[in-house]
Amino acid sequence: MTDLNRAFTLLSGKLIRWMQQFILLLPNLLIALLILVVTFFAARLVRRLMGKVLPRMSAHATLNALVGTLAYVAVLLIGIFFTLEVLSLDKTVTSLLAGVGIIGLALGFAFQDLAANFISGIIIAVQRPFTVGDVIETDKYFGTIESINLRTLDLRQVTGELVRVPNRKVFESAVINYTVTTRRRVDLDCGVAYDSDLERVRDVVLGSLQGFPKLLTDRPPEVMFTGFGDSAITFTLRFWIPYQKQVDYVGAKSEAIMRIKRAFDEAGIVIPFPIRTLDVSPALLAQLRPTAAE
Repeated sequence: MTDLNRAFTLLSGKLIRWMQQFILLLPNLLIALLILVVTFFAARLVRRLMGKVLPRMSAHATLNALVGTLAYVAVLLIGIFFTLEVLSLDKTVTSLLAGVGIIGLALGFAFQDLAANFISGIIIAVQRPFTVGDVIETDKYFGTIESINLRTLDLRQVTGELVRVPNRKVFESAVINYTVTTRRRVDLDCGVAYDSDLERVRDVVLGSLQGFPKLLTDRPPEVMFTGFGDSAITFTLRFWIPYQKQVDYVGAKSEAIMRIKRAFDEAGIVIPFPIRTLDVSPALLAQLRPTAAE
């Protein structure tokens, strides 16, 4: 009975001390609760303001939503840390910060490729070196941009395939944007026979471009003879066209080929076939004759 009374006395004393500590801590609890409520409303207000301001600065909806969410989470974390400080839970704050650091380091190693693509996507969205609808060539892929995401770039190739290129590959590789200047030079290689009059060839080629559709007149066409080939003297025709999509370039090149072939046929200018000369030694012919006779 004495042990039971002693245990009851110890339990009563501990409960009383807890009650006293709770009463002393009650003002801090009320302040902490007030901080949490204010933090929640402040975080919502910040996210709402971000949703109104960011679209004026950037047209990338995904990036705007990400920035707004990060700002919302940041305000919440700041309010939680202040709440823990008011409750004198300093060690808890330190433990949380250490845990966040360790978890962040582990996730960084585990998902470094994903993080690299994500960060590259953010940089691309901020710098905007290209936009949806541009024709680009990057990382051995050529096509029209259909969408720019935070992890991948959706590229529709001219043959119809949809390629999702990781943003890290796009960020680290050289990118050719064919849509930026709205004009493009067409280089067409050809060759004529060695007995051709080269000045006449040049005049015929330039004359074939008379009335060429959408030919830019501020950059006159050029015919440059480039070398002596195995069976022809080679030259390159250069002319400029307005460019919006790949069919403009391909169509102009095809039209130029048809015009040059028609003009050469009318002028009697020959585009020679490749010629190969086979030199056979007399000794080899002597060995082949008995076999041929049989």
